[in-house]
Amino acid sequence: MSQLNEMELQNIRHIAGNHKTIAAKLTDYANQCQDTQIKQMFQQAAQSAQQGVQKLGGFL
Repeated sequence: MSQLNEMELQNIRHIAGNHKTIAAKLTDYANQCQDTQIKQMFQQAAQSAQQGVQKLGGFL
């Protein structure tokens, strides 16, 4: 893969930070849910967002 310039690195850090925030919020929502199906939906979405953080971290 070609080298990333500084602007691209900043954008990746920004997007990874957003994914991290989303994962934290979705986990919090899941912890507040009483309905098991909705809770599972939030947990799966949080896991997906966390995987996005990890994938983006691979570019840094």
